Order: sequence, then C-alpha cells, then structure tokens
Amino acid sequence: MKTLILGGAGFIGLHLTRRLLAAGQEVTIVDDFSRGKRDPELEALGVPVISADLTEPLTIPTEWDHVYMLAAVVGVRNVEADPARVVRINTLALMNTLDWIQPGAKLFFASTSEAYAGGVTAGVVPVPTAEGVPLLIEDITSPRFAYAVSKMLGEAAVVHTARAKKVPYVIGRFHNVYGPRMGADHVVPELALRAMAKEDPFRAFGQDQARAFCYVDDATEAMLQLMTTDAAVNQIVHIGNDEETNIGDLTALVLKMAGHDPELDRVPAPPGSVARRCPDISKLRSLTGFEPTVSLADGVRRTFDWYRDNWK
Repeated sequence: MKTLILGGAGFIGLHLTRRLLAAGQEVTIVDDFSRGKRDPELEALGVPVISADLTEPLTIPTEWDHVYMLAAVVGVRNVEADPARVVRINTLALMNTLDWIQPGAKLFFASTSEAYAGGVTAGVVPVPTAEGVPLLIEDITSPRFAYAVSKMLGEAAVVHTARAKKVPYVIGRFHNVYGPRMGADHVVPELALRAMAKEDPFRAFGQDQARAFCYVDDATEAMLQLMTTDAAVNQIVHIGNDEETNIGDLTALVLKMAGHDPELDRVPAPPGSVARRCPDISKLRSLTGFEPTVSLADGVRRTFDWYRDNWK
C-alpha cells in the first residue's frame, strides 16, 4: 500500500509514519518544515521526504492508496499570535489537497475537538462528547477560535468535495494527543520542562480543569484502524481516550516524576480555554474495536523521559 502523509515531519506525522511502516505500508512524507523538523528521528525512518508548500497547488504525483492530511498551523500560542495566518494556511493547504486528490485514494483529514469546544463552554454540548453535537463558535472575534473555524471549514470541505469527486474519506477529531517530539507549547511537555528546571514557585494553570489525554501511539493506532476499516468510510470519528483527568492531578504526576516539590502558584487557565474536554469514543470502538492501551502514567513517563533526554 502506497501512503502519503502531508505534514508528515510533524509530531503526529512522524509517529504515524513509524506505525504505518510497521504495518508494511510504503510511506512518503510531504512537509514545508515550518514546524516539522529534519532531525535524526525523521532521518532514521528512511522514507522519501518531499519539501513543498501546501498553500500552493500540489505538483506531486497523485497515485496513492491512502493520503493523510495532517498539515496545519496548531498550538494556542501560534493561533493567538497570528490568527489570520492560521485561517489562511489551514484553509489553502486543505483546498489545494482536495483539488489535487483523485478518486483512487482514500483521505484522512485531521480535525479537532476545538470544533465543538465553544458549545461546551456555552453549556449546550455535553461532556463526554459524541460526534453528532452541533459545532459552535462562542465568539468569532476571539483569536483562539481561528483554529476551530479553519477545522470546521475543513470538515465541510472534505465532506462535500469528497462526495462530489467520489473520494472516500475519514475525518478524525483529535482530543489532547500528546507524546515525545511534540514541541514545548502543549500542557504535558510544558509541565515536564518547567518541572525539570525546578521552577519554584511552580505556576499551576487551570488546576480545576479536566482533559482526557491520548498518548500518540494510541492515536496513530486508531488512525490506522479507521483507514483500513470499510465501515469507517465517510465517517467523522472522535480519536482519543475517555479517561478524564484533572489538570491538578496531572501537575502532581509530572512533579513527582521530576522529583520536585515546589510551592504551587495556582493561576487561572488561559482565556478561552474550555473547562472540560473528554470524547465519547463509542463510535470509534464500534467501528474498529479500538481500545486505548497506554495509561496516563505510562504515557506521561515516556514523554517526560524523552524530553529529559532529548530537549535542548
């Protein structure tokens, strides 16, 4: 099976490439390296890597069995710093992909729980959250929602363009996927790096909030199963773990791993941050039989150890 991963040099892309290679697939990566890295872990995969700007029309070959569209500007700090760039890049990259893709390929589009997060904050969307809830932007003027808007548009574009072009697809909404090599601007590595630096007092953001964290190996396994399951064709599916964790408990876990016992400086979560996020993964289970296998303690330990040994 010939597989193309757009945005394959990034966090999820690299881990997905490893999983697909283990499954015997032939993988090629496309990336513009604005966020993905040409590092030893990428080079060790031994796969072809094409450098391309996906905001320009694609000129790469079209003969692929599976195409994973992972390329996007992500991360709260990036979104708040330049929301217009987020909308522009995420939209153009996907629309060029949809113009380029041919009916012989199956498409995976990476969406996000942020698409419905405004509904959680507004109190009209339940938690745990299933796929059929309304997608809602609470405040269109908030820079934070630029990412959610780009993914809402992406979901609609995939559904309707794929139907018109007769391209089978899967839309996967990721929920707090974490693990090694994801940068420093996400909660688990951010906590780990500050704990290793022995920050004291230790800023503890949003300790009353809750998330369901999904280790990246579980997420990539779910992606593979969805793309190789006929029943998942043309479906929107939540990808994540349904074990909800309080951020205060996560902070305590990371501090214990670091052997650090500081005074806690409890501060509010960043503005616009949803109080709870936990997916209902019944649909994922029923379609594929998938079950998360990596516990939070194990996943955080693997992530902590990678950042301790590799982050400079």
